[in-house]
Amino acid sequence: MFTGIIEEVGTVMAIRKNANSASIEIKAERILSDVKDGDSIAVNGICLTVTSYTAHSFTADIMHETMRRSAMKDIRNGSPVNLERAMMAGGRFGGHMVTGHIDGTGKIENVQRDEIAIWYTISAGETLMRYIIEKGSIAIDGISLTVASVQEHSFCVSVIPHTTANTILPCKKPGDMVNLENDCIGKYVEHFLHRGNAEKRPEAGLTKEFLYQNGF
Repeated sequence: MFTGIIEEVGTVMAIRKNANSASIEIKAERILSDVKDGDSIAVNGICLTVTSYTAHSFTADIMHETMRRSAMKDIRNGSPVNLERAMMAGGRFGGHMVTGHIDGTGKIENVQRDEIAIWYTISAGETLMRYIIEKGSIAIDGISLTVASVQEHSFCVSVIPHTTANTILPCKKPGDMVNLENDCIGKYVEHFLHRGNAEKRPEAGLTKEFLYQNGF
C-alpha cells in the first residue's frame, strides 16, 4: 500500500524488454536507505518488487499484465520516474490509499498555467472515467491528486508548485500517456452494489432492504 506522496525522482539506467515483459534498473538515493530484496517500490505508480540492489540503484521485473495495462511500454533508458516506498504502519497518511495496481492509462490533452498552479487535462476511457468524480482522488503516475473537474471523456487536476518540483509532471506534455489508478473505494462499492451476497441473494445487488434484514 502507498500514499501517492512521491519521495524521489529516479532515473532509468537500463530496461531490458522481452516480447511481453521486462526487467528494469533504476538509479535512486533516498528510497534505498533501508531497501531489502522483496520490498515493494512504486515506480510511476506501479508496485514493483525489488529483485536486487546496490548503494545507488535497484532492479525489478515487470510482467505481461503490467506492460499491458500501464505506460511502462513507453519507458526508455534515461527516463525520469516517480518513486515511493511502501507505506509504513503508524506513519502520517498524507495522500490517499494507493495500491500500486494500475487500472489503465490516460492521455494528457492540455497543460495550462494558472498563476502558481498548473492545470492538466487528461482523457481516459469509460472504464476509468466511471470512477472519477469531482473532488475525488486519483493517482497519476503514482502521484496522489484531487480531481478538480470532470467532463464526459476527460478530467482536470490542478497541481501546486511543490508537486511539480518533486515529481516528473513537468516532463509531461500533451500527447504523453500516464498511468492512472482510480480510488479503490469506489470500485469496491460498485462491486458490492451490483453483486450483493451471491449465496443468499443471487438475483439482486446490495439494497436497503437487504441491509435491514441483516442487522444494518
